[in-house]
Amino acid sequence: MAADDQPVPVFPKPVTLRDVAAAAGVSVATASKALNSQGRMTAETRERIRETARSLGFRPNSLAQSLLRRRSFTVGLLTNDTYGRFSLPLMSGISDALVDNGVSVFLCNVEEDPRLGQLHVEAMLDKRVDGIIATGKRIDRHLPVDLSDLRVPVIYAFTQPDPDAVAFVSDDAGGARLAVEHFCGLGRKRIAHVTGPASFAVVHDRAQAYRDVLTENGLPAAEPLLGAWSEAWGHEAVARLFDGPRRQDGKGERPDAVFCGNDQIARGVIDALRERGLSVPGDVGVIGFDNWEIVAEATRPPLTSVDMNLAALGREAGLTLLSLVGGQPAAPGIRKLPCRLVVRQSCGHPMDG
Repeated sequence: MAADDQPVPVFPKPVTLRDVAAAAGVSVATASKALNSQGRMTAETRERIRETARSLGFRPNSLAQSLLRRRSFTVGLLTNDTYGRFSLPLMSGISDALVDNGVSVFLCNVEEDPRLGQLHVEAMLDKRVDGIIATGKRIDRHLPVDLSDLRVPVIYAFTQPDPDAVAFVSDDAGGARLAVEHFCGLGRKRIAHVTGPASFAVVHDRAQAYRDVLTENGLPAAEPLLGAWSEAWGHEAVARLFDGPRRQDGKGERPDAVFCGNDQIARGVIDALRERGLSVPGDVGVIGFDNWEIVAEATRPPLTSVDMNLAALGREAGLTLLSLVGGQPAAPGIRKLPCRLVVRQSCGHPMDG
């Protein structure tokens, strides 16, 4: 058979509402009401029609349903988190909250471009999204797009909100407390803090929690070392703590624990300690922040880290948006969700004495 004589594939026609009605022995109107949970009929009749639809493989026309209910069953997710470090776990939680309600999520990256952000917002509104969730890569910066006075509800998650908006963030100070209290519970006495740039609000929130916990436990608290969110800074910070004149306290004693502002810094700290012949956690315990599993689990030893529970945060944001779409009001303001400490080998066991 020549190539031009190849049979043309025949695809089955989609099952229509009329097919369902005929198979169930009811009118098209009755079938429609049964499948949309409307109209008066016995429970047995409604279930029989639904079972017929399932057995035939009937898929309702989503566009027609949207017009009927005045909803598109879609939500827009805007982010400038190019690498997805924070937005992807959030999206996982958002999707988990929405999928059971038949709602799909569309992710758009606005980068740092206000024009691109506005284009995405206009496209979402043109597609009649039910609402928008805005998220970013830090909680103290607003996305480069105006989301005020839109005709759909807007929820903020892990980014700076508009005034009087509903927002969800992780409790960074609470997460820092978990880390430092864990060190104290293990018997560590000289706990250093190596963290990121001073321009980040979370750096100051975590540093204050670090000081507070040490003060509460009667332990010395030096000023945190501030630098970049990088492994290289972790290396450099260890050199300052262990090689230079700076020490954790006035007695010239080296730290026996280091609480790090993120997992990349912690990984650099562990590598630098190993290069100096110091064991982790034997000589020095290390705890990171973010629980970036691809880093934390690959570190040697595996890294104990504070998890910001971003999936849970996303789920709460998604459920709250559903409530707003459904006409239920939500009190404006920033809601802080608790972090959790994921304990691995880098912090060690309780110390003697």
